[in-house]
Amino acid sequence: MSNHISFPSWSDVAADLIAVAAGRSPADRVIRGGRLVNVHSREVLDGWDVAIKAGRFAYVGPDAAHCIGEGTEVLDAGGRYLIPGLVDGHMHIESGMLTPAEFAAAVMPHGTTTMFTDPHEIANVLGLRGVRLMHDEALLQPVNIFTQMPSCAPSAPGLETTGWEITPEDVAEAMTWPGIIGLGEMMNFPGVAAGDAKMLAEIAATQRAGKTVGGHYASPDLGPAFHAYVAGGPADDHEGTCEADAIARVRQGMRAMLRLGSAWYDVESQITSITEKGLDPRNMILCTDDCHSGTLVRDGHMNRVVRHAIDCGCDPLIALQMATVNTATHFGLERELGSIAPGRRADMILTSDLRTLPIELVIARGIDVARDGVGLVPCPHLDWPEDVRATVHLGKVLEAPDFEIRAPEGANTVTARVIGVVENQAPTKALTADLPVTDGIVEGTGGVAQIALVERHRGTGGVVNGFVSGFGYEGRMAMASTVAHDSHHMIVVGTDREMMAAAANRLGEVGGGVTIWKDGAEIALVELPIAGLMSDSPAAEVAAKADAMMTAMRACGCTLNNAYMQHSLLALVVIPELRISDLGLVDVTRFALTDLFETP
Repeated sequence: MSNHISFPSWSDVAADLIAVAAGRSPADRVIRGGRLVNVHSREVLDGWDVAIKAGRFAYVGPDAAHCIGEGTEVLDAGGRYLIPGLVDGHMHIESGMLTPAEFAAAVMPHGTTTMFTDPHEIANVLGLRGVRLMHDEALLQPVNIFTQMPSCAPSAPGLETTGWEITPEDVAEAMTWPGIIGLGEMMNFPGVAAGDAKMLAEIAATQRAGKTVGGHYASPDLGPAFHAYVAGGPADDHEGTCEADAIARVRQGMRAMLRLGSAWYDVESQITSITEKGLDPRNMILCTDDCHSGTLVRDGHMNRVVRHAIDCGCDPLIALQMATVNTATHFGLERELGSIAPGRRADMILTSDLRTLPIELVIARGIDVARDGVGLVPCPHLDWPEDVRATVHLGKVLEAPDFEIRAPEGANTVTARVIGVVENQAPTKALTADLPVTDGIVEGTGGVAQIALVERHRGTGGVVNGFVSGFGYEGRMAMASTVAHDSHHMIVVGTDREMMAAAANRLGEVGGGVTIWKDGAEIALVELPIAGLMSDSPAAEVAAKADAMMTAMRACGCTLNNAYMQHSLLALVVIPELRISDLGLVDVTRFALTDLFETP
């Protein structure tokens, strides 16, 4: 399967590859004088050469002189390491605030040449049509973007209302598309463990197509529920947060995906399963899950994850395996990519150091696509339809009273359930706080801010209010975002109800994004007009606005690392412990709605 409309399959060029390897025909390119990192044998081979023909590796060996002929371009590697292009095993392009084209342009200079993406963010807003638009733009890129068909919209039926609902019929249809590699993360883990017919139908449609089922088991319970989930078919999981999670997954035949995103730091706590416990690393995969544009532009992508794994004590060659061939093997593409070996796509990086991993030259399908941090080739865009840029429907102009939380009759104080943000992790804590009541209205105090979920798909005008702590906000402020995993309504967090209304209305005006208000004025805005999730502006421009957003959050008193990611996950009703949805406050430990106030 080719995921680029003009890139030839192996069978199309097999005779040419054989002829080059045998010396009967000249290669298009030969790279000499390098140190080849072989991720199959886990060794560095000094002086090995690489010959490329028709965008694929034809010869990989000690001397490619017989592959050089008239017209062959010869590149001297100058003693640098030749490593496979890096592969991200699980990620969401929308989290970068960018379209597939702009995301590809942002990560190519960091050495990422293959991504396995789950566009379930846009699926929640636009359904199968949105997935198809992401899939189609992915096919146009000079690097490999494979699409996983989203599995759970809604992620937790009965606990949230999405813009669209994904059905088993949608999944079966998507499995026929050329760029679909499998089923996206199966977030409804209670449904799978309970034998839910709809979830099992989606998994069955994927397996009938011979494709991979992605997992998402966000629970610390490794008892019968976990074993039932694994028996349901998910083949990997990226929700582990400790060593025991990684061990449990690989022992059950899953691939443990260790993630380092903008705010999820789960590699260090799990890599010890390899470095200390000595588990076989072949079933371990590195991924990012969620990286916003500021991280991509400033810190990197999969190169950042590999460096971090090495800094955590992982052998560099093992870390590279976890970011290349392990991932390709997991998705059934070991013969297609993930290594520098004959027949594979010619995706390769030249670097002068395996630990610090400077990305000096990036080759994708035999073409130089980036050098020294600068992209060299265009990343084509789709013509995104106008209606896709008009998806924020508030139904009315919101006002401060929409964000009032009424206390029970006669109460002077209340004990409220509070969502507790945890720095650098996706899970939250289910906390309580005693809060004062003024004129019948409950007020946040002592670091407890208000949170509201504003319905934005059907224009109902609905607002669900609650409380959140951990951001550290001070003074009069509000922050609103139409990125609100996974239902992607609008999340508003603030200490002032008038500004919460102003922030929400502002996003209705611009068609979605993120806005921050302080002392009655807007101090940061990131416009995300496509589905309220993405911008088709260049990554550097979006990153600059995202950086300004982070600065604005700090100006409001928030010192958490990449707190925007925590903000955007406050409605993710499949990760414990406490979340908010358009239907109310959700106790994710029980997968049930719960009251905002505790009863005496």
